Order: sequence, then C-alpha cells, then structure tokens
Amino acid sequence: MNRRLITSALPYVNNIPHLGNLLQVLSADVFARFCRSKGYDTMYICGTDEYGTATETRALQEGKSPRELCDYYHAIHKDIYQWFDISFDNFGRTSTEQQTEIVQSLFKMLDERGFITEKTSTQLYCPKCERFLADRFVSGTCPSCGYEDARGDQCEHCGKLLDPTELQNPRCSTCGTTPEPKETKHLYINLPAIQAEYGPWMEDTAEKGQWSKNSVQMTQAWIRDGLQERAITRDLKWGIPVPKEGYENKVFYVWFDAPIGYISITKELTDKLNNPDIDWKAWWLPSESNASNAKNPVDLFQFIGKDNIPFHTVIFPSTLIGSGKDWTKLYHMSSTEYLNYESGKFSKSKGIGVFGSDAKESGIPADAWRFYEFYNRPEKSDTQFTWKDFQEKVNSELIGNLGNLVNRTLTFVSRYYDGVIPEGKIDEALWAEI
Repeated sequence: MNRRLITSALPYVNNIPHLGNLLQVLSADVFARFCRSKGYDTMYICGTDEYGTATETRALQEGKSPRELCDYYHAIHKDIYQWFDISFDNFGRTSTEQQTEIVQSLFKMLDERGFITEKTSTQLYCPKCERFLADRFVSGTCPSCGYEDARGDQCEHCGKLLDPTELQNPRCSTCGTTPEPKETKHLYINLPAIQAEYGPWMEDTAEKGQWSKNSVQMTQAWIRDGLQERAITRDLKWGIPVPKEGYENKVFYVWFDAPIGYISITKELTDKLNNPDIDWKAWWLPSESNASNAKNPVDLFQFIGKDNIPFHTVIFPSTLIGSGKDWTKLYHMSSTEYLNYESGKFSKSKGIGVFGSDAKESGIPADAWRFYEFYNRPEKSDTQFTWKDFQEKVNSELIGNLGNLVNRTLTFVSRYYDGVIPEGKIDEALWAEI
C-alpha cells in the first residue's frame, strides 16, 4: 500500500488557537487514526509557524523578543493539542536549523534554475519607525469590500489577498503614522515560468487525489487569471536570512517558508530519533533515500482552511516543481469553509470565540469538543458554533444516542452473559437475506 503523509495547516504561533484553528488539526488527526487502523504506514506532521510580521508585531506588544514569544506560545499550543489528544508523529516548529537549511537549499535550487527574479518595487515606509513596513505592519481599508481594519496581506472580512499599497487610508500598525511609498528591492518566485510544468501536474493530481471543490475552484481561478510573480523576501529581522549577495538585511516571506515547515519538521523528527530506518527523505525525497520503506510511494494528504488554499495548491507545489527534484507533492487536499462563532467570526486578534484554553478549562471532556467539531465541520459551506447548539448536540447525539447505545449494550452483556460476549453461530439464511 502507498504510505500516507498527513499534514494540517501550521498554526501561527502568536496567539492561543481557537476552535476554528483546531478544526484542521483535529480533522487530520481523525484521518491519521483511520489510516493507522487500516494498516497504512502513516506519518502525521504539524507544528507552529513562527516567522513573519505577525510575530514581530506581537512581540513588540508584549515586550518580548520574537524568540521569547515563540517559545512561550509554542508551549501553550503543544499543551492544548495534547489535551485534545492529537496523535502527531511530531509537533515541531519552523524556527529551527532544519528549516533554515531546507528553505535556503530550495531557494538556491530555484535561483540556479532561473526561477528567481529581482524587482524594485514601491513599498510603504514609516518615517516615525524608520523602516519599511511588511504586509502585516500595515492596516487600512480594503479596496474590495470596504472593511476598515484589513491587514496588508489579506482582508480578514472578505478573504481577498492584498498588497499593502492597495489599502486605502493605510496606517502603521505599530505607531499609527500614515506611511509613505518608497522604493525597495525584493526577490520574486517566477510562477509564470513554472506554470508550464505546474499546470498539467495540477489538473492530473486534482482529479486523481479528489481535491475538495473549493480548493479546485480557487486554484483554477488563480490559473485562469494568470499566475503572477510573487515576492518571497521581506524587510524584517525575524526570519530566515536570504543567502544572496545584496539581500543580507532581508528575510524570506513567511508564506514562502511556512509550507516548507512540513518537510523540516519531518527532518527534525528523524534527526531526534537517529534511526537509519526512519529517514525524512523516505517521505519527501524517496528517490534519494536508502531507507527500507522508501520503495513504497507516498501520498500527501493536507488539511487546511480555505484562506490557505493557494499557498498549498499553487505556491508550495510550484516551489517543489521548480527545484528540479522529485519531491513528494500534494495528492489530496481537504479544505474547509469557515467555522464562525455565534453571530460573527472567530478572531485571535480580537479575542472573539472559544479558544483551546477555554475548552480545556471548561470542565467539558476533550472528546465532547472533538465530537462537536466533527459534527459541525464546515464541509461545503460556512457553519456556526453556538453554545446552545453545542449543548444540544452533545446531549442528544453524543450522550443520548451514541452513549446510550454503548451503555445499553454493556449492561445487556453484563446482565445476561457475565460481562463476556458469548460464542455464537451465525444464522446463514438470515445473513444471506440481509
């Protein structure tokens, strides 16, 4: 049987995960448990996404260094997922030596093959902070829907991907000053040049791997509109250094390096185990591995929310294809719609919703939360968490139906058969009729 490599979207480290974030982790956990029960050689990888503007911003707010902030929240994330009984093979993080090594290596491969370009662009600069403002250091009004608190990379209200210069009435997220446009150099991944190889791969894999409907639609929209070159560097300090002359003061854009975290977290696990039969390349570069299981093909199953679709279906696979190596690439994409909270949206930044720490401290068992997350999973349209519905579904479906069935069965076996299910003969005629 093909081996199954499973990932769930790396939760961002700058806050406590809420039920909407936990949805992907729990979904992948259920699938991983199923695969193991069926005898598949299974690896489930996840970890905290730790680089980028949001970490720098949060660290400033809390008076910590980015490393201190990541250490603090990584421990919180890990504790919450343990309480939810998530069966990771490894829950790692992206701020590791393995991540730096693999990200820089992939970048060099892309650069050597001519898929990295350099452009001078106009970026917002804060005269008060005396620095260029990366996407999440800018807030303003979304040009698409008019939402007044959109981030510079994406509007939280309508989901549209943005460039900071597109925002109306922009302001520095740190000090509130109106930034001014200024020229700066950045590196871009040339997606149009990779598209000739990426396009046929996407069409074939989306059909064979039975990608979710929303992931196919969003990916096809990107292709239909024409893939654009996308910046992969940022004017930040907290991130992976760019190994190229003239870019010593820049780091990689978090959405270039974050999906590569699936690979580095696998490598981190095998480095810790120090077992020659357990090799990260057997999962990600089987053709380069001598491990005993490397001869069996790998299918990559990824679980994400719909706002992360293009990064997993376009940018990450294109990075792997552009490197020229035979990496394990996406097979099945499971992407959900949004899980909303009561009459609005979950929001880490605004503290709206039910967070992992709330669930843990509620006195309600983890299995009740797990049950309702799956029962209410937003497969084809947005769904809503409400406390009233949570109470009703747990009481009627989990306790009333499933719990009652188990209790009645155990009581019956205990009362009439001394707690041991007896040997019995199958009524072949009845079985044939059934």
